[in-house]
Amino acid sequence: MRIIGSYVSPYVRKVLACLHVKGLPYEIDPITPFFGNEEFERLSPLRRIPVLLHRDLVLSDSSVICAWLDDAFPERPLLPAAPAERARARWLEEYADTRLGDLFIWGLFYQKFVRPIVWGEATDEARVADTLERGLPRELDYLETQLPPDGFLFGSEIGLADIALATFFRNGAYVGFAVDAARWPRTAAFVSRALAEPCFAAFLPFEQAQIATDPKGRRQALLAAGAPLTAETLGTREPRRGVMQL
Repeated sequence: MRIIGSYVSPYVRKVLACLHVKGLPYEIDPITPFFGNEEFERLSPLRRIPVLLHRDLVLSDSSVICAWLDDAFPERPLLPAAPAERARARWLEEYADTRLGDLFIWGLFYQKFVRPIVWGEATDEARVADTLERGLPRELDYLETQLPPDGFLFGSEIGLADIALATFFRNGAYVGFAVDAARWPRTAAFVSRALAEPCFAAFLPFEQAQIATDPKGRRQALLAAGAPLTAETLGTREPRRGVMQL
């Protein structure tokens, strides 16, 4: 099984966490979507990550990939068994991918990390301020009503809904965001529990190696950290915007 996508992407992290929960081996080509070649665009027409390749199967979109993983490898389910709980888990995954993705990635991480480093553009400080002052507080208020006081959403074991929610907070931390535990104690405790799970903690050294290293030395740094890299890469030296970033 092969994954295309950066360790620092919350959507790639979501898929890798699910692979870890299920004990499935993989190789990874840890490129960001802006640095993918024509073959990458053929596999991912929207130039988005992750992409999963398995034999003759090519899948894009983290939710599609995770659903396939649960269907193809059912031994350790990612979703609860009861239909109502499964529906709620799918809703929380969709909520995380859309709303938390917009806030944490496009409102914070893209503005403070990607724009200046990849494109040489100034951060949109007004959007960052709106995200911190209006957007995130609204969603944290909602999460405070949804998350359990201990354990995870559907029991003692971490599942897809927990993973889908928690992954965005790792990217928030990379640009200086932390949940105010006095204002949102349940959410702060949940995020800490989830990100401490082996399915997240296992990849932290690879993320840190990727963030801390110049692109020219990144592959070697990841290999030194023990990342299971593919023999070849679809990465390029120059960034290119996809149809969703034009």
